[in-house]
Amino acid sequence: MIRLTVRRTLRGCSALAGVLLATCAVNPVTGNSELALVSESQEIEMGKQGAADVAQSIGLYQDAAVQAYVSRVGLTLAARTERPGLPWAFQVVDDPTVNAFALPGGYIFVTRGFLTHITNEAELATVLGHESGHVAARHSVQQISRAQVAQLGLGIGSMLSSGIREYSGVAGAGLGLLFLKFSRDDETQADELGFRYALADGYDVRQMVSVFQMLDQQTTMSGGGRLPEWQATHPDPGNRIQATEQRLAALNENLDAKKVGRDEFLSVTDGMVYGENPRQGFFRGALFLHPDLKFQFQFPDGWKTQNRSDAVLGASAAQDAIIVLRGVPGTAAEASQKFFSQQGLEAGSVSQSRIHGFPARTGDFSAQTEQGMVRGIATFIEYGGTTYQIMGYTPAEKFSTYGSAFRRSLTSFDRLTDPAALAAQPMRLRLTGAPSTMTLEQFNTQYPSSVSLDEVALINGIAKTDQLRSGQAVKRVVAGSPSN
Repeated sequence: MIRLTVRRTLRGCSALAGVLLATCAVNPVTGNSELALVSESQEIEMGKQGAADVAQSIGLYQDAAVQAYVSRVGLTLAARTERPGLPWAFQVVDDPTVNAFALPGGYIFVTRGFLTHITNEAELATVLGHESGHVAARHSVQQISRAQVAQLGLGIGSMLSSGIREYSGVAGAGLGLLFLKFSRDDETQADELGFRYALADGYDVRQMVSVFQMLDQQTTMSGGGRLPEWQATHPDPGNRIQATEQRLAALNENLDAKKVGRDEFLSVTDGMVYGENPRQGFFRGALFLHPDLKFQFQFPDGWKTQNRSDAVLGASAAQDAIIVLRGVPGTAAEASQKFFSQQGLEAGSVSQSRIHGFPARTGDFSAQTEQGMVRGIATFIEYGGTTYQIMGYTPAEKFSTYGSAFRRSLTSFDRLTDPAALAAQPMRLRLTGAPSTMTLEQFNTQYPSSVSLDEVALINGIAKTDQLRSGQAVKRVVAGSPSN
């Protein structure tokens, strides 16, 4: 295989001959020759597709001021990279986990969870700089070239082949890019580049240490979102704090006058949603509840579930069956007719019924994929002015195992009436000035948060016993509406 030959025997592109010669390129950061099975135009196109999938499947944070702020910081950093001509884009995804990621071609994302856990613009700049470093050094392209990314899948549901996605309507082909694993060397180089870009843009790069300290402390606090935490997608390349301190020690300039940007950053993030947003739907065990849309739905017990912006999914423990719930256009009759008449899909009889009083159409189907035949059941239910498609499918030989579980779930769709679930509101960040000199612990007693004191200390980047200045802005986490 090409990837084994390259890793074990090549020292440079001069070792390649004939047709493989065209796969060599010069890395814009190192100047070294490297394997590149992906052209820059292909890199950009893959990143563009992946970014569209991110927006559809994870969702962007709906706050224009926050998006504009992160974009401004990111684009000024991108101009400092070795690839300023890429179509760089920096956006915030609506996810509570602490993470940031780079797609090929200059598409950079940071979660709202990351923004709520850092304390100033310089910290943000080092995070965006790190991700920009992955793009500038073409780390994704290197991984794609080695792993032949055409074989990457989304993960959940991939056992049934990407061909079934045309029937389920769930995006995801580009999301395989999110799970590219960078090497320790890649992470170290991205740290170095992020440090360099932030410094060149006038930031106090001592703040990079604070980011890594927060990440180290945050490992036990799971965000429960659609994305994995930073540690799952950024393998620790050793002592990153020590490496950053070594870079700082090697600098021959005074950083005291460099930008930190605490006040502006805190002002922009004041009022942001913190943690999971129950208005977008949440799980109680295997039961999914959606307060805004006022419905509930029961997945089989023990299944792995995921709430995405385009669909809610559940996968069996063996990863060989999946249930997808999503909204579709038209009436139940129109949507079912469109679904069951798709080319390549063989439909059984379609019955008309009512599920908990709501008009519904249900039918079995089978479809041939690259990995074999799949069988499933699809139900279309009209409720609240929307038609919901609920579909369960599995390899044909497993249908007898999962068919009854599919039917139980498909008929569980019902109106949400639980007052507590209907009234659920997200927690939000709020800034409060310390009334006098006091410790954070004393402040928290006077102005309590909806999270633990340890978490309040974490998101403020200080210890519980640290002294606050009179008037110092402190981040709190409060329950309820944006006006609280």
